[in-house]
Amino acid sequence: MLFDPIYLIFMAPALALSLWASWRVKANFNKYSSVRSLRGITGAEAAAELLRRAGITDVKIVRTHGKLSDHYNPITRTLALSEGVYDSSSIAAVGVATHEAGHALQHAQNYAPLWVRSLLVPTANIGSSIGYFVMVIGLVMASTNMVLFGAVLFSAVLLFQIVTLPVEFNASSRAKSLVVEHGIILPQERIGVDRVLNAAALTYVAAAVTTLLTLLYFLMRARR
Repeated sequence: MLFDPIYLIFMAPALALSLWASWRVKANFNKYSSVRSLRGITGAEAAAELLRRAGITDVKIVRTHGKLSDHYNPITRTLALSEGVYDSSSIAAVGVATHEAGHALQHAQNYAPLWVRSLLVPTANIGSSIGYFVMVIGLVMASTNMVLFGAVLFSAVLLFQIVTLPVEFNASSRAKSLVVEHGIILPQERIGVDRVLNAAALTYVAAAVTTLLTLLYFLMRARR
């Protein structure tokens, strides 16, 4: 497929979007990591403040290794912040930390898309690890039925990514408004938080577009 010009044409927009999204994330995070918030509140403190204001007392905030490895685990009720976010008082750190805290708020308020996404995780893992290879084998064997079966499995990945979009956008929306409302940053600093979180959100859009175009490519080849 790497030598199929049609495949390259199909995936070129997705590749361009993914590269652009990745560049924006790195550029904005690096830029605003060097801009200290005027109030000097660290990422861990900012996340804790959002949880406290929401009355959430059963979520533990911990350090985790790796750059931009921040995440919220609804099963263990753990909000993990990377070392560059946990102790940093930069605008970027505050934005990332409060975004993850936004997921904890979603969990506490039974935000439906978050629960749907959690339910789709096992199916998406199967589709991601097996579906693609089944479609490839189906093309090699010229088996339309096998390609279609693989496409059904792989579509679970697309469904997961589509459900992920409102989850991520909502968490960012909560963070953007609450950091100012709770006095974590000043209103004029919000533009930095917005840019960091908007860039991160674009990566989820790029992932969904990539999966969609991959699926369409295999279905098109199966028809031929």
